[in-house]
Amino acid sequence: MHVLVVFDHPYGADAHENLPHRRSLAAAALAAVRGGLQDAGHSVDVADLAVEGFDPVMSAAELRAWRTGGEPRADASALQRRLAAADHLVFVFPVWWMAMPAGTKGFLDRVLAKGFAFDEPRLGGALRGRLHRLRGVSVVSVMTTDDALYRWWFGRPAATILGRGTFRLIGVRRFRHISIGRSTQRGAASRERALAGVRRRFAAL
Repeated sequence: MHVLVVFDHPYGADAHENLPHRRSLAAAALAAVRGGLQDAGHSVDVADLAVEGFDPVMSAAELRAWRTGGEPRADASALQRRLAAADHLVFVFPVWWMAMPAGTKGFLDRVLAKGFAFDEPRLGGALRGRLHRLRGVSVVSVMTTDDALYRWWFGRPAATILGRGTFRLIGVRRFRHISIGRSTQRGAASRERALAGVRRRFAAL
């Protein structure tokens, strides 16, 4: 199986070592995801949004193209080609203000364009999905908030947006969310246990 992993953190994917002011638990989670997928024999393509210079902002010209069936800008069209080759899609990001960072939201806005990810029915009704190769979507989020609080009080906004609010609408119903909560309160052993759990789950994908 071929898996596209979309990683969204300003420090980039290499910030997985425990170095002050250059460390990211999200990057460590990405390393665990990649390790688990490789353990299972899957091929992995990592789209490191910040390092690759992906612009999350939809421009006026691109919105006109989106509405009329024109081509997106080069960074979005390149990601479309990579997504079209994927059997499974994984998002890895930190949760900021209870939702995903701008890069991930921009991926939804700019990459999942009409005519590529879905078609609109002429007389209303449900969208018709076009990502026929894509079997499922996984999300790994890292946050300072407690997992239970994020789920029961805030309603898991990032997972809801990606699951019910995006991919289910275009026909991708296999969706799972893995959350690493209380990130700043964990000691080294707790972080390693959480990361080992992520690796095991993706090794079983």
